[in-house]
Amino acid sequence: MRGQEAAGVAIDRRPGTAVEAQAGTAALAAWCLYDWANSAFPTVITTFVFSAYFTGYVASDTVTGTALWGQMLSILGISVALASPPLGAIADQGGRRKPWLAAFSALCVLGTAALWFVRPDPADVVFALVVAGLASFAFELASVFYNAMLPDLVPNDRLGRLSGWGWGLGYAGGLACLMASLLLLVQPEQPPFGLDKEAAEHVRAVSLLVALWFTVFALPLFLLTPDRPRSAVPLRAAVRGGLAVFARTLRQIPRYRNVATFLLAKMIYIDGLNTLFAFGGIYAVGTFGMTFEEVLIFGILLNVTAGLGAAGFAWVDDWIGAKPTVVISLVALTVLGGAVLFVEGKPAFYALALGIGVFLGPTQAASRSLMARLAPPDLRTEFFGLYAFAGRATSFLGPAVLGWATYAFASQRAGMATILPFFMIGLLVLLFVKEPRH
Repeated sequence: MRGQEAAGVAIDRRPGTAVEAQAGTAALAAWCLYDWANSAFPTVITTFVFSAYFTGYVASDTVTGTALWGQMLSILGISVALASPPLGAIADQGGRRKPWLAAFSALCVLGTAALWFVRPDPADVVFALVVAGLASFAFELASVFYNAMLPDLVPNDRLGRLSGWGWGLGYAGGLACLMASLLLLVQPEQPPFGLDKEAAEHVRAVSLLVALWFTVFALPLFLLTPDRPRSAVPLRAAVRGGLAVFARTLRQIPRYRNVATFLLAKMIYIDGLNTLFAFGGIYAVGTFGMTFEEVLIFGILLNVTAGLGAAGFAWVDDWIGAKPTVVISLVALTVLGGAVLFVEGKPAFYALALGIGVFLGPTQAASRSLMARLAPPDLRTEFFGLYAFAGRATSFLGPAVLGWATYAFASQRAGMATILPFFMIGLLVLLFVKEPRH
């Protein structure tokens, strides 16, 4: 590498060009380690432990708790969809991404730690929802700036590997933190540090573990991974300029028709994917009679196969391209998902579901690398804001359709079948996207 080779980064500082950093091994590992760090939050807080604690112990009853948690997630989705694109445009004007990433990461960590104060008491419902919502909001916005760093770190022919390795490490990190939470805090008959089970302190302490986990493993990125240089634009001017650029981008979307087509496709198939994440465990319990312990084991195994799939298909992404990788994954998800609807026994369900897990990671990781290849170099953070928008704008639709079909046909299988059209329609739209050649 040329330029600042000793520091592990070569930076192009010519006026009018995007800053392309060719980062060293330590910098790339630190970037991937952030995925390991932040994945503890969605895995432990919003999926397995705290969400279950809120609905089962904090809310007055599980039905009310589930409804309130769902409403919080809906408000979160709308807030992220509205905030992420303009914030990305502002960051593009200011140049640097790490200050924004640090600010939202810190807000997520503080919000997560504050969940310790949520007692098993309906009086804490509002506090729990507000704090969990703010922490989730910060997590989502931090991801915008984290993802936008990707194309500045490696050449185009290595984007798939870096994105896939990061995503795979994220699955592993979420899994490791989940297992640590269960083995060290939740399951022991005598919780450590004198935690009071009667006050659910052993469960509430999980939030402190996640906050510490996020902080420790995120630090290497801020110390080792290069960032774009600060622009000469003052903050106030960056805000004005960013909002103006964002408004202009919206008006000129026809100029970016290829990116808009991809975002439309992603909006559709990721809605199916998010619905699958949200209702997979519910389907396992309702249709196959799995116990809570079996669901946790199932979740652990699913994280393992998804992480292996993301890491393994990272090479495929750079070999044949991100778009073909997503196409292969969506076809596999459609076929295996259709087969799951017809099986009766647990062994067959496990086999097909774990097969689905292999293609969950590549769908997400290759979508990120495809966005990195499609986004204009000087508008990457803004376009990753639009990318986040595409993941949230219709997040209510999949669950709504699934719920309606389940109720109308009195069948969980009928409800889960509604996920497949999201994969198929998203796949059809994706076929019209043109991926740049390596």
